Amino acid sequence: MSEYSFLILFILAISFGGWKTKNLSPSGAVMAVVIGLIIGSAYGFKGLFVLGVFFLSASIWSRLFKNSKVGIEDRLAKTSIRDWQQVLANGGPAALFALLFIMTGEEVFTFAFAASIAGANSDTWASEIGPLSHKRPLSVRSLKRVPKGTSGAISFIGTLAAVAGAAIISLTALLMLGTMDLTLFILITLSGFAGNLLDTFLGAFVQLDYRCRVCGFHTESKVHCGRQTERTKGYWMNNELVNALSSLLAGVLLLFVFWK
Repeated sequence: MSEYSFLILFILAISFGGWKTKNLSPSGAVMAVVIGLIIGSAYGFKGLFVLGVFFLSASIWSRLFKNSKVGIEDRLAKTSIRDWQQVLANGGPAALFALLFIMTGEEVFTFAFAASIAGANSDTWASEIGPLSHKRPLSVRSLKRVPKGTSGAISFIGTLAAVAGAAIISLTALLMLGTMDLTLFILITLSGFAGNLLDTFLGAFVQLDYRCRVCGFHTESKVHCGRQTERTKGYWMNNELVNALSSLLAGVLLLFVFWK
């Protein structure tokens, strides 16, 4: 069996496992295969390992301390079982930069690939670890304390988690895909963290938000308490699009630094 055939079987097995363990929906598993094939074609198992660190850590954090996050998932339009839109939002920008690397052979797209995953991981760690803070987060829009899980809000522990999330991907990518370089490590980490900051501001100012007409609860879902919710903010930018844009920006920022 050729290495590429084994790579395909590996991607299929991982995606199937994600579905069986309820980390991925059927559509999410299919999208994971597509993204995995693109990244695997560009970087082989090393690239998949970098992506795997993101998805594995995201799954671990989503399951840990679940009792401390009760009520937060009610604010989300979707559950922790990732569908195709969620998988594309988090892995799509990385797949795009991997495809550009395949087409051009330019190493800078590898660094952008790493930065985009660092951005996705930064946001995920902030979202999963931030709610463990004893204090309610601060909205960057109103500068007031808001309930945990509110989009566009920050906390001290969440910010530290965001930096750590970007740094772990930066370190993994450089060890797997390139020569370890302190400057590159810092640039990829900062680009990933900047992507998380964009996610925060988009979440605060333009991301869709709804209010339940029955209980007054703010959520990203169009239905709550069995009734249609009332839109209070945003028009068309949902959480998946915000995540995709923030990850894409992280990679673009890295490219800008190299090409300026």
